[in-house]
Amino acid sequence: MRFTFIDAAKAEFPIQRLCQVLEVSQSGYFAWRSRPACQRQRDDLVLLAHVRSAFRESNGTYGSPRMTRELQDQGLPIGRRRTARLMRENGLKARQKRRFKRTTDSHHAFPIAPNLLEQDFSATRPNQKWNADIS
Repeated sequence: MRFTFIDAAKAEFPIQRLCQVLEVSQSGYFAWRSRPACQRQRDDLVLLAHVRSAFRESNGTYGSPRMTRELQDQGLPIGRRRTARLMRENGLKARQKRRFKRTTDSHHAFPIAPNLLEQDFSATRPNQKWNADIS
């Protein structure tokens, strides 16, 4: 965690000073940089490529449970928590579809005002037809 911070901040501060502040050795930092990625990190990169492609195919609507099922159907060994972590770390957040909300109740027992204009808005002289909008 400290080495990752040093790697991110090395453009703004000298590495020597960052190592002193975080109380780590410079040789430890450079050994960490030259160390190859572990097997789990390599596996995460492969799985992340599959997660991104499946996320794109779903138009960004799959969350971690559906994404996990999708990847497991493809034969990939992955669990829901790992899928959720990969999606969270890479900013892949599912967009939920908006629910339909009915705003007008046309099946009521109240009287309905008559349509006097019958969609004919032309008038022969001024002040014949008036219109209003309640919105």
